[in-house]
Amino acid sequence: LSDAKEDLTETRRQRSEDVKFLQDLKATCNDLDAQWEKRSKTRTAETPSRAAASARAAAAATLRDAADSMSDLDDDDLLQAWHGRRHPGMKRRAQLSALAVTFQLDTFEKVKEEIDKMVAEMRKQQEEEVKFKAYCQNELSKNAKSVFDKSELKQDLEAKLAQLETLVKKLAVEIDEAKVQIETSNIEVKKASQRREAENKEFQGVVADQRATQGILKKALIKLEDFYKKGIGKALLLQRSAQTPPVQFGDYKSSAGASPVIGLIEQILEDSAKLETEAMDSESSAQAEYEGFVKDSNELAKGLAQAITAKSDASASAKSETAQAAEDLDSTKGELESLSAYEADLHQQCDWSLKNFDIRQKARAQEMEAIAKAKAFLSGMK
Repeated sequence: LSDAKEDLTETRRQRSEDVKFLQDLKATCNDLDAQWEKRSKTRTAETPSRAAASARAAAAATLRDAADSMSDLDDDDLLQAWHGRRHPGMKRRAQLSALAVTFQLDTFEKVKEEIDKMVAEMRKQQEEEVKFKAYCQNELSKNAKSVFDKSELKQDLEAKLAQLETLVKKLAVEIDEAKVQIETSNIEVKKASQRREAENKEFQGVVADQRATQGILKKALIKLEDFYKKGIGKALLLQRSAQTPPVQFGDYKSSAGASPVIGLIEQILEDSAKLETEAMDSESSAQAEYEGFVKDSNELAKGLAQAITAKSDASASAKSETAQAAEDLDSTKGELESLSAYEADLHQQCDWSLKNFDIRQKARAQEMEAIAKAKAFLSGMK
């Protein structure tokens, strides 16, 4: 701040000196006008000399007016000069002041050469400002487009990350549910196997019992049939009656209930065979049902296992995409920060120039026009 104040004080001092110099220059020029009037009265016959002197006075007045137009700088102009943004007339003011002195001391040709250099420099500055304006507008436009594109990309990446996070959670839940189903199915298959084993064991017992019963009854039936139907029993009784026992029995007659007993045994054999057949049919049906259940359970478990594999792969892919998207998002945020910093730099460089572009171009054009008029007057002095 102290340096700025010192620069401002120095600039104001220089301005005061320049204003004083211009005032002295005006006085000198006025004196030249007075001398010319005096000479014109005494040398009315010297037309060429009079024309040259008149042109000289006009050129001096033009230079004086150009210098005057650049001496009216206020404190804002001085502050802008301290910031490195000098008014387009400040440098030329000193140049024009020097030219005014040169005008009095040197030849017209040298003055015109200096004027040409000044005009060339001013034209170059005009072109450079135009190029700088185009550069600023182009860079600001490109920066705005890049910011827009990167902001859109940032939003897309954030939305993608949210979707991937939801997908990963959904797949994890489905995988856990599939594992539970497989575990439940395995438990059910195990229970079914245990039941089937118990049923088969019971079946084997029933069949063994029925077959044993049938074997015994068949043997009994054969004995009864041999005894009653083939006469083996009657012959045995007759053989025994030929002997004279100490005690006599009455005549032997076949038991009237023999036929119903045989019929009962046959009925029992038939029921046993039927029970065996029913047990075998039930066993076959239970075995088929068990095998179907195991097959369905295995197919279900296989399908669930395949689904788990597919969803695990999908989850791994989603996690990989999540990592890549997160990396891209961080990179995009970094680019947005860089673009923001670059935009701030552009505004710092360009805002003042863009705001004052038309004013500076117009002021410099007016200076060039004034200087051109001065040169035109000088060109007539030959």
